[in-house]
Amino acid sequence: MAAITLLQAINQALDQAMANDERVVVYGEDTGFEGGVFRVTAGLQKKYGEARVFDTPISESTIAGAAIGMAINGLLPVAEIQFDGFIFPALTDLVTHAARFRNRSRGQYSVPMVLRVPHGGGIRALEHHSESIEMFVASVPGLKVVTPSTPYDAKGLLLAAINDPDPVIYLEPKKIYRAGRQEVPEESYQIPLGKAKVVKPGTDITVVSWGALVRMVEKAALEVAKEGISVEVIDLRTLVPYDKETLIQSVKKTGKFMVVTEAVKSYGPASELIAMINEEAFYHLEAAPVRFTGFDITVPLARGEHYHYPSEEKIISYLRKLYLAKP
Repeated sequence: MAAITLLQAINQALDQAMANDERVVVYGEDTGFEGGVFRVTAGLQKKYGEARVFDTPISESTIAGAAIGMAINGLLPVAEIQFDGFIFPALTDLVTHAARFRNRSRGQYSVPMVLRVPHGGGIRALEHHSESIEMFVASVPGLKVVTPSTPYDAKGLLLAAINDPDPVIYLEPKKIYRAGRQEVPEESYQIPLGKAKVVKPGTDITVVSWGALVRMVEKAALEVAKEGISVEVIDLRTLVPYDKETLIQSVKKTGKFMVVTEAVKSYGPASELIAMINEEAFYHLEAAPVRFTGFDITVPLARGEHYHYPSEEKIISYLRKLYLAKP
C-alpha cells in the first residue's frame, strides 16, 4: 500500500471507477484539461479522453442539471462544483429535480449522480470560497451528504457514492487535501454510506465531528487526556443518512455529548445531532450537550478567518468545561 494524500485518494477513486465502468463520466469547471483548480482530477482527461472527462462553462446550474439528465439516462456522472460557495445556482436543480425524481417517478427512475464540492474554510481564501454548506444540502429529503476526513475514507466513500442509486453531495475538506498521508489499498473498495467511525475510544465525553475538523478534535482529545479526561472521538463521515446508533451507544457510555463543526450555530447540523441525542438518550446524559460551531455570520475574509474558524485551543477549553459540568 502506498501512503497518499486525501487529494490523491480521490483521484485514485475516480480513476478506478472510470476504469471499471465506462458509464462513469467526470466533468466541471476546469476539471478536464487543467485537472481542476486543486488538481484533484489531474491526468484523467489524458487517460480517458475528452468524451468522459471534460470542462464546462461557468454555470453551476448547467453542471447539476446535466448530471441529472445523464443519470436518468444510464450514465454515472461525477460532477464538480469548483468551490462550496458556488453551489447556490445549482440548488434549484438539486432540490426540485435530483432529490425528488425517485418520488416523482414512483420509483421508476433514480438519479445516481455525485456532486463533488471542495468544502469548508481554513485556507484564507476569497469570498464564496470557504463556506460550510451542510445545512443547505443536508436538509433536503432525497439527497445524501458525505464528507471524508482521511485518505482511506476519501477513496472508499467516493467509490460507494458513485455506486449509490441516489444523488450524493460529496464534500471534500479542502483544508486537508494535502495535509498528511495515509496508507491506502491500491485495489478498489467501498465504505458503506451511513456508518460513522469511532476514531478514538473514550469514557468521559463523546465528541462528534466530520471533515477537516476531525483531526483537530483528535489532537484536542489527546491533549486533555494528559489531564485525565477521556474523550471518545467519532467521525460522522456521512451526514445524510447519519449513524444514530453509534452516537447513541457512545453517549450511553460517556454521559456527555459535544458536536464540533465549522457550520453556523443556528439551525445548523449540530442542532440536529443534539436534538436527536435529547430524544433518544436523554436519561443517559449527565450534562447538557454542547455545540462548538462557527458564528452566525458570513465567513470572514482571509485576515479575519482565524477568529471564526475553530481551533484546537478552543476545543480544549470546551472539553474542560463539559468535563466539569453537572446535570
